[in-house]
Amino acid sequence: MFDAMDVGILSFIIAALHAEWNLTPGQMGWIGSVNSIGMAVGALVFGLMADKIGRKNVFMITLLLFSLASGASAFTSSLAIFLILRFIIGAGLGGELPVASTLVSESVPVEKRGSTVVLLESFWAVGWLIAALISYFVIPAYGWQTALIISALPAFYVLYLRIGLPDSPQFTAVQKKEKVSVAENLAKIWAKDYARQTVMLWIVWFCVVFSYYGMFLWLPSVMVMKGFSLIKSFEYVLIMTLAQLPGYFTAAWCIEKFGRKFVLVVYLIGTAVSAYFFGTANSTALLMTSGILLSFFNLGAWGGLYAYTPEQYPTLIRGTGSGMAAAVGRIGGVLGPLLVGYLVAQKISVSMIFTIFCISILIGALAVFILGKETKQKELV
Repeated sequence: MFDAMDVGILSFIIAALHAEWNLTPGQMGWIGSVNSIGMAVGALVFGLMADKIGRKNVFMITLLLFSLASGASAFTSSLAIFLILRFIIGAGLGGELPVASTLVSESVPVEKRGSTVVLLESFWAVGWLIAALISYFVIPAYGWQTALIISALPAFYVLYLRIGLPDSPQFTAVQKKEKVSVAENLAKIWAKDYARQTVMLWIVWFCVVFSYYGMFLWLPSVMVMKGFSLIKSFEYVLIMTLAQLPGYFTAAWCIEKFGRKFVLVVYLIGTAVSAYFFGTANSTALLMTSGILLSFFNLGAWGGLYAYTPEQYPTLIRGTGSGMAAAVGRIGGVLGPLLVGYLVAQKISVSMIFTIFCISILIGALAVFILGKETKQKELV
């Protein structure tokens, strides 16, 4: 929830900074991309650390990192300093997301593991809703700085986590038996037993994150390009965001009923089709309908991906494998917003931009369909 609140607020702040700082489309793209560069670094570094010092410790470090840096970014008037702080925020966010899903997947019974991780990820939608509400009510009245100060509040949650959160029982058991170096962990995810899963995860993570950040960080700005006012675009994005919750809940039900591959392939194809129609929409009704379906399918697919990823590796290298896949995905998150900024500056149509994302998502679905192995009811070791 806190992660999504931060990323969600950023998409609205980019639109507000565009007006206040007279940013070019290229500069707007860099704000989102620097965030993703930080996420790539964070996912890699903290994923490796999670297999060394434990899931709980890394969870707390990353939460503190992104909360404090987010609050600090409210007090800058320079794009350069803002970008540096966005990198630090991204590092915290990128490390925290795969570590949280790994911790939960190692802490629940096998028959509930997939649905529990998807429900965990559903709080991303709650965070986006809070971000949309803050952006709708706070930014116009009190400025974007106030919204960023609010986003620093999760730092206080670390105090509770320190006392109330147990570490992964599986990690604790394995850590007592075996110590492995970082280099050995990195080599193991490319060993014969796991190379196929690693290739599949890297492709799907790249395609999904590339398209998600390319599309969703630009949503309010795309609405403005299509002729809506900034306030009206915030309203429409808030309505679209509401569709994320049923996307997660249906995915949580389907993932235990029909399996992980089914959810990922079906929801990714649904995302691709919705993205195409959103880009080509020439009426408010079609724009809203395709936007709602885009949110529904895309976030359901995200939930499935976070449930599926930790199940590909054993406990000893789970943090490393999940973190590396997320890090490769974040490279896509760097390129997506930059590409949109570049194409907008070149006067390329919104329909062509969203067609590119449609193709990207279909490649991800194909990778899961061909290379993916079903992990439903599989015991983690």
